[in-house]
Amino acid sequence: MDSEDSIQQSGEGTTSISALHEDIIRTHILTRLDGPTLASAGCASSQLHELVADDKLWQRICNRTWPSTADPVIGRVISSLPAGHRSFYYDSFPALHHRSSSPGVSRGAHKLNPQTSRMISSVDVRYRNKLILSKTYETETETGWFLCSPFRVDLLDPKETVSSPAKFHGRGEETLQSELENNLTLSWILIDPSTKRAANFSSLRPVSVTFHWLTADVQARYATVLGSFLCTVLVTCRGKEGGDVLQLKEVSLQVEDMEGRTLSGKESLVILQEAMEGGKKVGKRGDDDDDERERYVEFLRRKREMRERKQRRERQLDLVCMATGVTIFVAWVVVLLRRYS
Repeated sequence: MDSEDSIQQSGEGTTSISALHEDIIRTHILTRLDGPTLASAGCASSQLHELVADDKLWQRICNRTWPSTADPVIGRVISSLPAGHRSFYYDSFPALHHRSSSPGVSRGAHKLNPQTSRMISSVDVRYRNKLILSKTYETETETGWFLCSPFRVDLLDPKETVSSPAKFHGRGEETLQSELENNLTLSWILIDPSTKRAANFSSLRPVSVTFHWLTADVQARYATVLGSFLCTVLVTCRGKEGGDVLQLKEVSLQVEDMEGRTLSGKESLVILQEAMEGGKKVGKRGDDDDDERERYVEFLRRKREMRERKQRRERQLDLVCMATGVTIFVAWVVVLLRRYS
């Protein structure tokens, strides 16, 4: 029996899927599926392919996966994409993995899309699957200040804090770090309306968690390696007295190179646009947290090796300069001794 045209019903043989009313399939079956399963269902038959193309199904999935996409501004931008919410989901799920080493900024600067006037951030933070922060943020990308200044997107004002609705279970430094590593999840999707592309530039869980003993704050770092560049989201949080409420103090995104230098707005825009165009999605979101952490550790290893090579070159240059200086000094002394001898 052809799997495209039939479904198995317990004890009653087979029944053609066309016998089911489309409203039943759409309302009672497809609405229960997650994004990857819905995409697979669309490949099963031409009828399902047509039903799965319904933008409302994908809008529901996007809003459920990323509540910030329910913002009307985001909704209008997503509607302009080639396949609406389905395009957005395909671009943003799962996390972004760059297909190759990114070229240098100097070589890639000409790739900047001149029509890009803004980048839209769609950010969702959860603690123990409870939504803490859901926010959209527009960044103007045409101003001279943006193009020349270090690139950084701050979602919260300096004095603004956001509290978690879920009870905080972290007590003690080690427990606190473990709690956040396992239960504080984040998604940061950047949308470029000019190119009609989007990408998720954050690991689902932190690649590192650092406790600052002086301030008692904890900084969770989320990262995506883009060849020789690193896109980093920093989340600074603290627990109230009694350890029962988790507060977010800072949520920011920036891009740095292998030397640890924060890129300018123009440089970062080139890297982010290139990643949207050339990135690929591998595996299921959440299943490759260890892989993302390994890529981050590998990036740090390469960064450390580059720094060590630079230090060796500088030491060698210092030795050469010292030797040259000593040689010149000795030669000068010899000349003086010969002159006055």
